[in-house]
Amino acid sequence: MARTSQKKKAGQNKQLWDRANTSHRIKWETTSQQGYDFYLNEQLSANELNSLEEAGMPTFTINRITPIIETMRYFTTANNPKWKAVGLEGSDTDIAHIHSQIADYCWINSNGKSLYGQVILDSLTKGIGYFFVDIDKDSDLGLGDVVFSRIEPYDVFVDPVSRDSLFRDASFITVKKNLSKTQLLNMFPEYSAKINKVATNSSAVSYSVRSLDESSNIQPSDVTNTVTPEGEDDQIIDYYEVYRKIKVPFVNVFVKIPPTPKEVKKITQDVDIAIKEMTAELVVMLKEQEASLNAQVESGQVLPERAKLEMEKAKRKMEKTLIEKRKMLVSQSIEKATQTTQQSMTVDEYNIIIKNKAFANSITDVVKYAQFRIEVSVSLSDDTLLHEYILPIEHYPIIPVPYTYTGTPYPMSAVLPMVGKQQEINKAHQIMLHNANLASNLRWMYQEGSVPESEWEKYSSSPGALLKYRQGFDPPTAILPAPINNAFFSVVQEGKSDAEYIAGIPSSMMGFVQQQPETYRGLLANDEFGTRRLRAWMNNTVEPSLTHLGRVFKDVAQETYTADRVFRIVQPEAGQDPSEVDEKEVRINIPIYNDYGKAIGKWRDYGASRFDVVLVAGSTMPVNRWAMIEEYFRWFQAGLIDDIAMLSETDIRGKKNIVKRKSMYAKMQGQSQKLVKALKDRDGTIETLQRQLVQAGIRHKIDVADKEIYKEVADTEAQQKLYKNLIKKDFEHERENVQKDIDRITESAKK
Repeated sequence: MARTSQKKKAGQNKQLWDRANTSHRIKWETTSQQGYDFYLNEQLSANELNSLEEAGMPTFTINRITPIIETMRYFTTANNPKWKAVGLEGSDTDIAHIHSQIADYCWINSNGKSLYGQVILDSLTKGIGYFFVDIDKDSDLGLGDVVFSRIEPYDVFVDPVSRDSLFRDASFITVKKNLSKTQLLNMFPEYSAKINKVATNSSAVSYSVRSLDESSNIQPSDVTNTVTPEGEDDQIIDYYEVYRKIKVPFVNVFVKIPPTPKEVKKITQDVDIAIKEMTAELVVMLKEQEASLNAQVESGQVLPERAKLEMEKAKRKMEKTLIEKRKMLVSQSIEKATQTTQQSMTVDEYNIIIKNKAFANSITDVVKYAQFRIEVSVSLSDDTLLHEYILPIEHYPIIPVPYTYTGTPYPMSAVLPMVGKQQEINKAHQIMLHNANLASNLRWMYQEGSVPESEWEKYSSSPGALLKYRQGFDPPTAILPAPINNAFFSVVQEGKSDAEYIAGIPSSMMGFVQQQPETYRGLLANDEFGTRRLRAWMNNTVEPSLTHLGRVFKDVAQETYTADRVFRIVQPEAGQDPSEVDEKEVRINIPIYNDYGKAIGKWRDYGASRFDVVLVAGSTMPVNRWAMIEEYFRWFQAGLIDDIAMLSETDIRGKKNIVKRKSMYAKMQGQSQKLVKALKDRDGTIETLQRQLVQAGIRHKIDVADKEIYKEVADTEAQQKLYKNLIKKDFEHERENVQKDIDRITESAKK
């Protein structure tokens, strides 16, 4: 960029700030500064302070605003915000869950708890607070990290015609700071030559009406000079950081990536194998056709000439079929191996890359569209441009958190409605104390020359003092103050309650009421009903801002975390016991390699994933610990939850060890193990008894069978013996008969 063009751009940044610093902006900052002064207990202007001192009235204040604001701050920042990422596709669910852990990692590294409290305090006291999402390029050895930070509200100048509470419709946002030259050199060492040439022209303006001599605090606008590390006077330079929303033309290019030569070679080999198999099949079919024609020729159905002609046609058809099939297989395989990718790029990038003929030939379609991008321009004074660049995000990295949004970039703070009541309380107290002071330190009316004035001034209010006056004069007359009206006491009391009513923070929320609810249920109801005004602000303003913050962080994080990264998140549990540290490790953009060791993709590709970010509603609001523990204890007694759920809500140290030692589940697990062991022993005993019973049954059956066999044998032997006796008897009888017959025959023969 030419020198003239750079100077012109720097002048435009300065002019843009001048146009944004309108009378409305000055009026808003003056009013906002008054509320901030009241919060810091600077509740008397320089004129009021002088008037009170001249009148001899007290100049003290009874600060009712600071405790109310601190209580509101506590209720809105008791816990860290929790973002939940929801994947737009099923494949993005895992990476969406990882995004929530990455957000926690960046929040913890940025000291988000303190940062959140400061932004909310700005919103309550100044009308608006600002988050800023930035990139620390030097973090993690140059890999970079996304960081959260805060911007001073009085340094931010927004497009006056913006009508969005998050300033998403603003055409520009300017951040103007007064920085020393040493600070600038530390921030931008690469532009040291330009910084050293800048002339000093700081335009710091203070909008506070407090008395700087009597003030008890120092504010940034009070600091108008600084020194270098060498102890010399340093220069303060106007620093401008301008964010513009511009529309950038993009193209969505669809590109075909053909297969590599190795892949083509593999495809050719596969096609050759397929064609070879097909050729063998067709050759067999051709032989079958030839055999059929020969048979028809022999039978006289077909002429030899016709058979020869048909065979020639069949051969030519086979050759043509093989050629076409080969072409078709090669085309299909290459088409299948060809990848169509979708690439989004700016028109300028497209015009450069389209000059490559190979790339141009691979493009199948181009779709034009436009998106908003944030242009950042950084300059010093009105003539020095340091650098400018375009952020690859759609929304401003500056996220506002207003208190009472007025439809303009100039919201109201929570302090402003209480300023009048605070002044009323101060004035009533000052009058009552002044009256009491007058009553205890009488004023005297005397004739000139009637008293020694120095003596009366010194001793007139001393207890037991003896004062003299000269003869011939009237004695001095005491001037008593008029009785104070009792209405002043009621004004003070009503003013205190009115201030609490205006803020929506009753004294009971601060524990300053004698009649506090005694039961835990009463405490819970008190927290629930007493914080409804704050919950309305949280639901309608703070949570939408935090949701927008989470989405801007997502866009910046996806553009930052593109390399293989490991995030280690360490968080202690509620018990704050160092031994109970919950450590998580998350890894993204894990390379995927092919067989040749070449990276061909990413697993858990963080930048390419698509998901939405929402805020967990009420995640920052406090919980009455003791009341909630009491409720958990009641639920535990009723059996609705177990002792582990009960113990997890307490602040007892060493909860994990207690769960291991004394948890009901731990006891049940021990008892279960004993029962399992006893059951195993019992099962073994039963198995032994079953075996013994089976064996006894077998023995019994054998004994019974033996007895039956023995009985049968005995019966058989008895029967055999009986049969033998019968046979023997029959034999003896027959033998006797035969003998008789023989004897009879013998006798007959003898005769």
